[in-house]
Amino acid sequence: MAGVRPFPLTALRHPAVTTLLNEHRGLLADLLNGLGSPLHVVLPEVFEENITGLRQAFAETGADVDILFAKKANKADCFVRSAAALGVGVDAASSAELVKALGGGVPGHRIGISGPEKDDSLHALAVQHDCLVAVDSISELRRLAATARLAHRQVRVVLRSRTNSQPGSRFGMAKAERDAAVGLCVELEDHVSFLGFSFHLGGYSPEERAIAANEMIEHCLDARRRGAVSAELVDLGGGLPMRYVDPRLWDEFLQQNEPAQYHGTKAAKGFSFYPYGGHPTAQAARMIMSHPVDGDESLSAKAARHGIRFLVEPGRSLLDQAGFTVYRVQQVEDRRDTDGYAIVTVAGNSLSLSEPWFNTDYLPDPVLISGEPAADELFPACVGGATCLENDMVTWRKIGFPRPVRPGDHLVYLNTAGYHMDFIESRFHDTALPSKAVLRLGDDGAAPQWRLDGI
Repeated sequence: MAGVRPFPLTALRHPAVTTLLNEHRGLLADLLNGLGSPLHVVLPEVFEENITGLRQAFAETGADVDILFAKKANKADCFVRSAAALGVGVDAASSAELVKALGGGVPGHRIGISGPEKDDSLHALAVQHDCLVAVDSISELRRLAATARLAHRQVRVVLRSRTNSQPGSRFGMAKAERDAAVGLCVELEDHVSFLGFSFHLGGYSPEERAIAANEMIEHCLDARRRGAVSAELVDLGGGLPMRYVDPRLWDEFLQQNEPAQYHGTKAAKGFSFYPYGGHPTAQAARMIMSHPVDGDESLSAKAARHGIRFLVEPGRSLLDQAGFTVYRVQQVEDRRDTDGYAIVTVAGNSLSLSEPWFNTDYLPDPVLISGEPAADELFPACVGGATCLENDMVTWRKIGFPRPVRPGDHLVYLNTAGYHMDFIESRFHDTALPSKAVLRLGDDGAAPQWRLDGI
């Protein structure tokens, strides 16, 4: 039975990843055999390179921007340690994340606390360690101020405001509550140090983020007129895009994408894809800061004129190319004669690639590492997990592998450090969580050094 021809979505690769896959397959195989499948490989050197690149991009625009790494994007301790070494802060949304950030060497004054209606224990830790707290409501502001008063401290806060473009968001305050919160901050100034505003946006549009940031500048100026003279900070949140595949290839994929490209009827029910061919992160940062507001003046110029500084909380984009995930092939069911494609089952499940959380599919092609020679024709296959759930598909899309897939082969999913590898991992079927191997490439061709994360 003839099937559709799989469309290639070749993942972009950092040179360090290319070196590991081309020159150190034996090491990766040994790690997979010893630590189990799937295995997450994390690359802190690439993360550090991304921090340097983003700092440079913001500096080129003349904007005053501090970076907080959004820890929820990856649980690996090595990234927090790298952030601490480079003087980068951390965005934490739970007591556990805050403790991990402190334990990794990030001082409290460089830690931001986000999340809706945070509990009293998180408030107490934040107050004790001089963290910056993003407050979502009047009720939370009152609770936080009471915690600071009992501790005989002053807590630094920003107020999270809804944006004009997303007024129905469940995060942040509408105008009336925001105005009341500013007044309350002035009233409680002995215990609350009000610094400015933050916002939450769904989506990855640099233009929309710039427009929202301009709204927050105006809120700061209004707050100053009302007596909050220290209103000088705008927190841009996260949502900086990154690029997984060549944008031309991505556009071609979107034009030909159809349900027949996927296993079963999943695609017919609708997917919501991440923009895998989007702007590179540094370019998006420049676009935000150079976006014209109030005429021809750029966002960064307006901010400088009014003494406004920024925070940004990237997670995924700082982890661009900073890790990949390796699965061992457990079995292959060849249905090419009946359905036109095979089903590859791997040791592990789709919860280690996180896309079920977002009702989508991880689209970049996995890399097949096999002893088989390349074939004359593509070997079309989707990839399933080794659980008893029909929806446990690591890859719903039919991939055109360059050779037949065999049990014992390895599938490498590239660029999975940002949200993909541990966002919704679980011990389903009482299985252990996958290990994370931290790799650093050696100098002058030396073998890479590895350790387990957290050790």
